[in-house]
Amino acid sequence: MLRFLTAGESHGPVLTAIVEGMVAGLPLSREYVNRQLARRQGGYGRGGRMKIEQDQADFLSGVRGGLTTGSPITLQVVNKDWANWSEIMAPGPEARLEERVVTRPRPGHADLAGAIKYNQQDIRNILERSSARETAVRVAVGTIARALLAELGIQMTGWVRRIGSVEAVLEEEQTADQLRELAGASQLLCPDGQAEAAMIREIDRARGNGDSLGGVFEIRVDHVPAGLGSHVQWDRKLDSRLAGALMSIQAIKGVEIGLGFGAAAVPGSQVHDEIFYSPEKSYYRATNRAGGIEGGISNGEPLVVRAAMKPIPTLYKPLRSVDTGSKEPFTASVERSDACAVPAACVVGEAVVAWEIAVAILEKFGGDSLRELRERVDQWRSWIRQV
Repeated sequence: MLRFLTAGESHGPVLTAIVEGMVAGLPLSREYVNRQLARRQGGYGRGGRMKIEQDQADFLSGVRGGLTTGSPITLQVVNKDWANWSEIMAPGPEARLEERVVTRPRPGHADLAGAIKYNQQDIRNILERSSARETAVRVAVGTIARALLAELGIQMTGWVRRIGSVEAVLEEEQTADQLRELAGASQLLCPDGQAEAAMIREIDRARGNGDSLGGVFEIRVDHVPAGLGSHVQWDRKLDSRLAGALMSIQAIKGVEIGLGFGAAAVPGSQVHDEIFYSPEKSYYRATNRAGGIEGGISNGEPLVVRAAMKPIPTLYKPLRSVDTGSKEPFTASVERSDACAVPAACVVGEAVVAWEIAVAILEKFGGDSLRELRERVDQWRSWIRQV
């Protein structure tokens, strides 16, 4: 069973994760993980925190000589900003609890709901953990899964489809490799150059107005084996797991797979993918409106998922709120924030999608070493071609 837990606060000393169940013999380097952490910190529209932090992951266990050992993997990402918060956020009685107290909840954030749930007078005890800073270590965890998928020939491509009112337009015959190359060269992970320029202008306008913007990102996963997930129980459906993983990312408010919400607006003849057969391909579909999943099971076509991110709730032109101490109306408190973090959310999305696919692969094929797992996956792929 592949699983993980994360711990840590936005202004605490470190973010930590423990990963259990990863196969032995997986090539894994600090540099490989750090490349994904750098992608998460990039993107036009990011705020001041990214100028402080230069995220670097350290392995504290489970990796030796560049290979996983099969033992639990401990990851750590240090918060450089801890130096400015060590006295305020100290775990012992020396903590200066009277400083930087937050009593003004931000609309759209976990602030008020979390303070009520956990009976906290200082909202900082909520916002420190609910912050999207937590996604740094989740990207590190997802990158381990990404490394496993790469060893099995599974390719991940994430890109930004929309920011605010601007939507990217792609050429119909664009390949996954072309899409990955164009998105990788963009400040916004957007493969449409004209749309990217318009997105940047819209971000600049929002920032100038003290506002923020959301958007939509898309993730495509190629060469996923058919047969992952299951139809037999609600919690074993692959699309259910992917949707839950994406919705767990801070600020994500909607998820669709394949045609998604568009399927509600057209007849069934324009929704369902016709099935064909050839000796070379075995069963295949000429279209992929299902997004690679039918009945909760991967069908061998590329997985295509999209997520909608709301604008960051921390605004430099704060919305109205109520002080939880005095109960007087106030403008919501301002923490350091971004004008737009959709590209960063896309990188986090890639990480959580990679994780769920890796979990599904190990559930189906099992194995304690990379060699054993690869042999089983290759055998399955060979069998599928002759069904």
